[in-house]
Amino acid sequence: MIIDIPLITTIIAILACLYASYSDLKQGIIPNKLTFPLIGLGILLNGIYAFMIGDLWFIIICVVVTGVIFALGYLFWKMGAWAGGDVKLFTALAALLPFYPALVSYQILGVSFPLEGSYPFPLTLIINSILSILPFLLIYVFYIVVKTKPYLMDELTAPLKNYKKNILLTLVITSAVTLTIFITQQIGLQIIIISLILIYLLSLVISKLPNYVKAVLVSLVTVSALFYNFQITIMSIVTLFIFITIIEMVKKLLTSINKEALQDDVVLDELQEGMIPAYNLYQQDKEIYVDNKSLTDKITESFKTRDLSKLTAPPGKRLVGTLAAGLTSDDIQLLKKLQKEGKISDKFRVKKGVPFAPSIFIGLLISLFIGDLAYIFQKILIWIM
Repeated sequence: MIIDIPLITTIIAILACLYASYSDLKQGIIPNKLTFPLIGLGILLNGIYAFMIGDLWFIIICVVVTGVIFALGYLFWKMGAWAGGDVKLFTALAALLPFYPALVSYQILGVSFPLEGSYPFPLTLIINSILSILPFLLIYVFYIVVKTKPYLMDELTAPLKNYKKNILLTLVITSAVTLTIFITQQIGLQIIIISLILIYLLSLVISKLPNYVKAVLVSLVTVSALFYNFQITIMSIVTLFIFITIIEMVKKLLTSINKEALQDDVVLDELQEGMIPAYNLYQQDKEIYVDNKSLTDKITESFKTRDLSKLTAPPGKRLVGTLAAGLTSDDIQLLKKLQKEGKISDKFRVKKGVPFAPSIFIGLLISLFIGDLAYIFQKILIWIM
């Protein structure tokens, strides 16, 4: 009887990610007692499989891929993007699944799935896990708001209350789409990229018009669209309105609500090792100041001011940083010292680390049954263009 090692390692990987997700959500950690044995078990099982198929290179490549993934994860850890448990979990999965396990095969519209990337399977897993962060983050922040900070629900539902603004935006975009269709048909240039650019430009121009001019133009174009194709125009307006409202709510979940829901002010005496600072603390000329701007804020500010220096770190020495590894005992002692000197307050803002293990679990399932999302997006873009 031939033992199906790839199937066994796949089942182990799925169960391991499931347990890691539970532990990360419950306790905020991925235990070493899970990841360390898995690394050894993965190499052992793949070593047995290499012996069974008579291919020594299989286990050599397995070890090399595992080492590369660990090195990549270590780099992310040093940059503060990943916690140590995330690195070890990815390393364990690389040891278990160094190659794409052929579990399922199916077709949709003549395309065979899952779609494999041109690089080792663990890289596909990392890419899919990172892309899975956004939907999980939305769910996680919404859960925190409902459970611990229900007062934020008013801000979250604000787009529903400001429906007049979204209706106007919907009609502006609908008018831009209608005019774009008319223009591209007249000049015989119906290319999707050009159409999207034209829709954007027309939406921008219409929105900048004086209110009475805007109202007349939008009304005339919308009435014309309803006259030529009533059903499609109505469906498009309703769909676009719902989409804009959802986007506004998602934007709030990712910005203001995210910041408020996942951050708390903690008294210095109650700080613990591993707590993640919500901002960077700098010192320049004996002055202490904070850098609480997100990367998105810095990019936006840099774009508006056309000053690339806004993207770089502020001047001065960084005392405490927003690394995923969190505060150390030395960091906490430094903060207490600065407070005694009257340079900072007796409270320090920390943020809740968003559990990454559930995203890794989602990324694993996508990788196994759908394929490499980056490769799929690339195929879609090529098809559109």
